[in-house]
Amino acid sequence: MFKTHPCPQSLALFQEHDHRRQTCSLFAKPLCQGLSCFAAICDLRAPRMKGLFYADSALESCRWGEFLPGAQSTGGRGLRTLALVSSLVPTWPRMDVNKGLPATESRRDLHVWIIENLRMAPVPEKAYGNFFEEHCYIVLHVPQSLKATQGACSDLHYWAGKEAGAEAQDAAEAFVQQLQETLGGATVQHREAQGHESDCFRSYFRSGIIYRRGGLASALTHVETNLYNIQRLLHVQGRKHVSAAEVELSWSSFNKGDIFLLDLGKVMIQWNGPETSIPEKARGLALTCSLRDRERGGRAQIGVVDDEVEATDLMRIMEAVLGCRVGNVPATRPDKSVNQLQKASVRLYHVCEKDEDLVIQELATCPLTQDLLWEEDYYILDQGGFKIYVWQGRLSSLQEKKAAFSRALRFIQAKGYPTYTNVEVVNDGAESASFKQLFQSWSTKQRGNKNFGRLSKSIQVRPDVGKLQSQPELAAQLRMVDDASGKVEVWCIQDLGRQPVDPERHAQLCAGNCYLVLYTYQRMGHVQYILYLWRGHRATTRDVKALNCNAEELDLMYRGALVQEHVTMGSETPHFLAIFQGQLVVFQGHTGHDGKEQPAPATRLFHVQGTDSCNTRTVEVPARASALNSHDIFLLVTASICYLWFGKGCSGDQREMARTAVSAVSGENKETVLEGQEPPGFWEALGGLAPYPSNKRLPEDVSGFQPRLFECSSHMGHLVLTEMVFFSQEDLDKYDIMLLDTWQEIFLWLGEAASKWKKEAVDWGQEYLKTHPAGRSPATPIVVIKQGHEPPTFTGWFLAWDPYKWTNDQSYKEVVDGSLGAMPAICEITAELNDFQLSRGPSNGGADPLTLQTLKGSQDGSGNELQPGPKAGDASTNSHHSSPRPTINGSLPRERLMHQAVEDLPEGVDPARKEFYLSDSDFQEIFGKSKEEFYSMAKWRQQQEKKQLGFF
Repeated sequence: MFKTHPCPQSLALFQEHDHRRQTCSLFAKPLCQGLSCFAAICDLRAPRMKGLFYADSALESCRWGEFLPGAQSTGGRGLRTLALVSSLVPTWPRMDVNKGLPATESRRDLHVWIIENLRMAPVPEKAYGNFFEEHCYIVLHVPQSLKATQGACSDLHYWAGKEAGAEAQDAAEAFVQQLQETLGGATVQHREAQGHESDCFRSYFRSGIIYRRGGLASALTHVETNLYNIQRLLHVQGRKHVSAAEVELSWSSFNKGDIFLLDLGKVMIQWNGPETSIPEKARGLALTCSLRDRERGGRAQIGVVDDEVEATDLMRIMEAVLGCRVGNVPATRPDKSVNQLQKASVRLYHVCEKDEDLVIQELATCPLTQDLLWEEDYYILDQGGFKIYVWQGRLSSLQEKKAAFSRALRFIQAKGYPTYTNVEVVNDGAESASFKQLFQSWSTKQRGNKNFGRLSKSIQVRPDVGKLQSQPELAAQLRMVDDASGKVEVWCIQDLGRQPVDPERHAQLCAGNCYLVLYTYQRMGHVQYILYLWRGHRATTRDVKALNCNAEELDLMYRGALVQEHVTMGSETPHFLAIFQGQLVVFQGHTGHDGKEQPAPATRLFHVQGTDSCNTRTVEVPARASALNSHDIFLLVTASICYLWFGKGCSGDQREMARTAVSAVSGENKETVLEGQEPPGFWEALGGLAPYPSNKRLPEDVSGFQPRLFECSSHMGHLVLTEMVFFSQEDLDKYDIMLLDTWQEIFLWLGEAASKWKKEAVDWGQEYLKTHPAGRSPATPIVVIKQGHEPPTFTGWFLAWDPYKWTNDQSYKEVVDGSLGAMPAICEITAELNDFQLSRGPSNGGADPLTLQTLKGSQDGSGNELQPGPKAGDASTNSHHSSPRPTINGSLPRERLMHQAVEDLPEGVDPARKEFYLSDSDFQEIFGKSKEEFYSMAKWRQQQEKKQLGFF
């Protein structure tokens, strides 16, 4: 089965392996002059799988030819090399993968299939997000909106449950390969493992993912609505991406740091650990409500336990099912979040064939450049063990492409990474946003490998600022909130305070100082503010701290309405330059205590860059010839005359803009000098002629980068990012700190309830840039935005933006007290517990048989309307000997419910949910939708419709 190698130790390892084993084994023995060779015996489910060797040592200490035919040394550079022996293409199970491939022509962007009997069966939409542990699934996402398809690809995932068999996993991989061929090259493939899914996969299921125990006989029964004979305990975890897994129905499953949902059919009780945060509780509640609406048609009642002492009725029900709790709930389990530092480590491996063998050689570490990827070849990119990417050149062979997942899994084995490590396979020209951002730059232009590194001549397009007010997406692209005609105020930081700058000198800054620039403008009839925090290269740490403190003082004066943008000298944004009308001049000195600059030297040289008011700046540079450049313009100031020097490569727009820009420095006494025609006094002032560069400074190509949105949190003092792929405004929650990376700028959005973390947010933005695997510039502008004060340069990156979205937004407490306040089914079960004087269960945690039987009896039913009773906490239910109030059986006529005062309602009707007692047909006729659709709407929309129709 395995190819024989000259190395006797490795051959012995192969012979020792039991071929009947179904799991991979890893052996290690010293080989070839101290080199450690790891022989990972591959999973024998695929008969054609071959062995894998991993060598981790300086190559000059061994000769690969002694034990690996066809391999070649890399010249002793100390690079690590992987050798994969022969073909890695597996033999799929006996099945016809060409039959039963689903049709994907649909307007839906998400398609989900389950693997059943080696076939793909569609999953009903209402069951999306439910995954059975014994099965594999295939998920296809096809962006539908025009904005989403710009530079975006389809994503094809295969998901394996932790109890899924080998045959099902192989079948899923085979179907993915077939679908990939059908869909074409513009598809990114993903391998997902239960509990360790990628952010891309989790982003499809906003309400959360539910892991269900066991298997499924038919995909059509993924979720049965109106089924109430249920008893299960779900462990809810996650911050932005929530998941819930079925666990043992016992108090031993609980801990203080997570959320647990006791699902009893008609009643769903959410128990919040005392160490959980409000955002976690709110997202857990969203998952609970989603389960109620999808699986119970909105008919189940939800109770929330935030404080066990106050929620006595709910705790009695929980103890009736789980038994009396012995001892305290265990402490929070350790958080295994992956921080940004771990993700920052990247290594690129080149894959090539040598005779019948396959060799994987480390090629480069961060920062990576795109020209390392050649279209004939095949690469593996390892992101610190957090994620494995496989890049396939457009000219790589079909056999190589079919072996993508297999090679990645063998690589994971050799590196000793967990088997659940995420794998993403990308094709040349259809790379994902996360893959591209691992490189310093990325060009989307078609290229061949011979001239790959050459950038085509960029075309400068003048911005149409007249459309900025009506088109926020244009404002975002141009990085301009308006035409820069608003009010400008400037302060210089001196002696830890801020000193106003004379308006005539607003555009003259010093590299040794820090400045606050407040810009005031109007948008849609409202006054808006941007506060620029400008920091010179030579500013002291003391001045930078004073800059931030004074910015906070101004923000308090303006009641938190300031958008704060941190700008570093040389990295000014287009709008910052535009408010100075292209006349910004940065001097090398600093302003003293009296507000005056240091004495200027007799000779000064200024570098003028830009073609219009949005990109022109003038910066003082060392007065020597080596600072010149043939493609730019310079102003040389001497005691007697000023020279305006035009390099041979500068354009007419540059010359025209330069004449205006230098007026504040030179006055009228200046002489125009062309490169090559300089008078002797020009070179004398620069200390003599010296070599200087003549290459054009190409602008950074950011066309290949898409914006990415992350939720920010901290773990063990390090930044943890959770990405919202295919993001929208719905991903912004008032408890969040969100980071939007547009590559040229970093936006930090602070939710209303997270504003107190403002200082940490700025630090997180700086840490994000420092630890980014692409080697990002720390001078990248950082913009801090508070909820409700978003500029168009931020909102324009979202597909649609509703400025009134948060007007009627309810807090977590309001949701619990309001929409969940009426809980008749909970009171009904509590009353039954009281009437039967049930035991709270034996000491071992199990429930008394009578208790379980009574609870089961209260849940049985085939979808009948619930029987509403009193609100939890009413006096009628708090007494141990109380009996349930009269309830309503069946439905009530509409005339007894519509436009009726509370005192005129039939006994037992909850006045807060009068519409609940309508028959299904009456409800559909009056509201124009089913009850399930109605209760899946936002609470404020429900209230609005109820007011209009007489049910409020």
